[in-house]
Amino acid sequence: MEQHTNYNSLHKDELYKGRLPQDIISNPNYSIFPGFIDVHVHLREPGFSYKETIATGTRAALAGGYSGVASMPNLNPVPDSIDNLNVQLDIIKKDALTQVYPFASITKGQKGLELSDVGGLHNMVIGFSDDGRGVQSYDIMEKAMKEVKKYDSIIAAHCEVDSLAPTPESEYLQLERDLKLVKTVNVRYHMCHCSTKESVNLIRQAKAAGLPVTCETAPHYLIFTDKDVKDSGNYKMNPPIRSRADQEALLEAICDGTIDMIATDHAPHSKEEKSKGFAGSLNGIVGLETAFPLLYTHLVKTQVISLDKLIQLMSINPRKVFRIDNNGLCAFDLNQKYTVNPDSFMSMGRSCPYGGMEVYGKNIATSVKGVTNE
Repeated sequence: MEQHTNYNSLHKDELYKGRLPQDIISNPNYSIFPGFIDVHVHLREPGFSYKETIATGTRAALAGGYSGVASMPNLNPVPDSIDNLNVQLDIIKKDALTQVYPFASITKGQKGLELSDVGGLHNMVIGFSDDGRGVQSYDIMEKAMKEVKKYDSIIAAHCEVDSLAPTPESEYLQLERDLKLVKTVNVRYHMCHCSTKESVNLIRQAKAAGLPVTCETAPHYLIFTDKDVKDSGNYKMNPPIRSRADQEALLEAICDGTIDMIATDHAPHSKEEKSKGFAGSLNGIVGLETAFPLLYTHLVKTQVISLDKLIQLMSINPRKVFRIDNNGLCAFDLNQKYTVNPDSFMSMGRSCPYGGMEVYGKNIATSVKGVTNE
């Protein structure tokens, strides 16, 4: 039988003394959780520091209750070699306020033509991803899976057939291809930002067949449908927000365990890049500072899922799937109601569809390695 934890009583646990200030631990109005882990974050540095930096992105993560984030490789230089990865690692060592777990790219330059230095990088990264781009070639993905399998690492796949984007088919047809390869290679495989009902069914079938497959979805797919989308860059992301039927399938998959975790796909851009209406704006919204209060308000308080389930999705399962050792904590006042104001974000990004929404759950403090941010 699955064990559940009364997270509302964790502030009384002696185990957490010394990792959060005593006044927070002893306050009966605060709930303490294992620090959230976001396995899908774009920190933009090196290469695009006008959008976000490792310092500002991890500061936003702390404000959202995250003690660890996994950084995606669409950077300059792309982390496809040890030298290129070291550029990012040097900045992380100097500026990061949370634990940062980099992904290396699957292919050199994320161009989908040649494999990155998997053998050299595997013990320096959390896994391999070409996020932002689907690997179009069957042969290249097969080679990637076989190489990643050698080192018992994981592929985190952005599933998208370029010629079909942004239709639902572009996602689930590439996922279907990948799952056939997983069946042969038996590599650990994680699907990024699942958004369609067909993808949900494919993942469910793969798990039932015993394949080493996991997946994530993002808060915006659980809260909005295509009927909510406005002509604004605040609603522009990839995959796009889809139909009510897709949303219902995602919610069902959250409840039955088909979807393992919720990741934000935090993807900041400059104000200019997001100010050109829906059609003209770049894909990507920010989400680190809003994920927990949004999900607590829209899923837990409405009794779609339990608080325990939400903590599994945001804290426990990411650690298990990606083998992350992170003992951070976060404290929230679940009764504090407030209005989301993007102008107050710690992130340099401001674009998201949540501005003006009333939510419950205010972050009080987040600890990382015994150091607390309040």
